[in-house]
Amino acid sequence: METVRNIFDFLQNEILGMSWLNRLTGSLLTGLGLDISSPLGGSIHFFIYDVIKILILLGFLIFIISYIQSYFPPERTKKILGRFKGLPANILAALLGTVTPFCSCSSIPLFIGFTGAGLPLGVTFSFLISSPMVDLGSLVLLTSIFGWKVAVVYVIVGLVIAVLGGTLIEKLHLDNYVEDFIKNGKSLDIEQEKLKISQRLSYAFEQVKNTVKKVIIYILIGVGIGAVIHNWIPQDFIVQILGDNNPFGVILATIAGVPMYADIFGTIPIAEALLSKGALLGVVLSFMMAVTTLSLPSMIMLRKAVKPKLLGIFVAICTVGIIVVGYLFNAFQFLFI
Repeated sequence: METVRNIFDFLQNEILGMSWLNRLTGSLLTGLGLDISSPLGGSIHFFIYDVIKILILLGFLIFIISYIQSYFPPERTKKILGRFKGLPANILAALLGTVTPFCSCSSIPLFIGFTGAGLPLGVTFSFLISSPMVDLGSLVLLTSIFGWKVAVVYVIVGLVIAVLGGTLIEKLHLDNYVEDFIKNGKSLDIEQEKLKISQRLSYAFEQVKNTVKKVIIYILIGVGIGAVIHNWIPQDFIVQILGDNNPFGVILATIAGVPMYADIFGTIPIAEALLSKGALLGVVLSFMMAVTTLSLPSMIMLRKAVKPKLLGIFVAICTVGIIVVGYLFNAFQFLFI
């Protein structure tokens, strides 16, 4: 049993967490005469290590996910979802959302296409919620930072929110609150070309390049914010605002996340820094969920597709779900971590 635990710890710390990279970066900076125990040196160390680590994981994960995604183009996904009805359809839509791009703005065009193709509104919303909130990348990356327990629970809870949210929207019969140009749109059932393995690999490499170009600025900003929090903001301040002494920490974190725009990779460094300073786990994860699911730019895009009432209901469902999840994770932290 001890051997298994040691192997698991090695995978967790050295492979996913890249502790070797942290040590290597620290040694190189120290060799250059930088005191990494000082606020400035610590910030530089945190920034370089986290940027390299996230880019390595980002490239690997996007390649794997994009290769999988090459088997699920929009038309094929629509056909798969169209075979199911009711709760099974919502569950399948939420699961399919895990192999789509990393941010809500990338998922909204697919949501529009699925809705215009005649799929049930609740099913398309289950997809829209799960796609930015829960993906295969988040599972691996969260494991590298928070451990497998937190990562697995996060993914399960995210899928539950997606399924319940989509089911509730379906029960409310809100189809009339989708903009007319989408309801009246035409969908062409184009037979997808059977791609060769070399073409799928080429597609995956292209997705890595395009995604890195799109998100690199948010990664740099996120890591920069994380470096400041990690090395310059006093721990007592973070604990006072986002620790267990503030019962409204989850709500504050959820509200703070909405105006931002990033994907899971941009929010991880901020979450890591907040957690290291004493912020509660539920508070940190609520912030991450709010940023990836309810960012203001995404809501502006979604408003082009749905009317204000439906948009408001969607935001309310996600907000309540995220807040509930935050408090559940706080309880989870006290009980199991």
